[in-house]
Amino acid sequence: MLSDKIQGALNDQLNAELYSAYLYLSMAAYFHAVGLGGFAQWMRVQAQEELVHAMKFHDFIGERGGRVRLKAIEAPPTEWSSPLEAFETALKHEEMVSGRINDVMNLALSERDHATQIFLQWFVTEQVEEEASVGEVVQRLKLLGDARQGLFMLDRELGQRTFTPPSSGEGGAP
Repeated sequence: MLSDKIQGALNDQLNAELYSAYLYLSMAAYFHAVGLGGFAQWMRVQAQEELVHAMKFHDFIGERGGRVRLKAIEAPPTEWSSPLEAFETALKHEEMVSGRINDVMNLALSERDHATQIFLQWFVTEQVEEEASVGEVVQRLKLLGDARQGLFMLDRELGQRTFTPPSSGEGGAP
């Protein structure tokens, strides 16, 4: 059974994961509008991953006898001045999500909620990967500078990303 504090924190994180999906869908729409379909594809896949994360929280709350409390999802930004600014925004967002996950983990530790700690461990690891993945694109965009040819080559590469749902053994039910 979840404590009220843990249940509230997990519901807040569920909402944050849904916002993440909204943010990345907004970025996908931005990239599509400026003619960078590969960047748009990369962000669409990122949005799908965030929806999986949200469902993991949804399912875990229910499995622990808690109650999911959905909240309004804030509208994300819709414009960025450049692909670099969009990816820098994504990196800052992932760093914020990492902090949120750490805060929920600290709460679970203080409440000695071992099941929630084990559940959150997958997200701690996932956030390291998320920050590294987005950070790599930021670094590559910085290296490109104003080189349009390089931007289109990167666009082609990012367009190869596909969504692969996690197996059921990865962090609970997908």
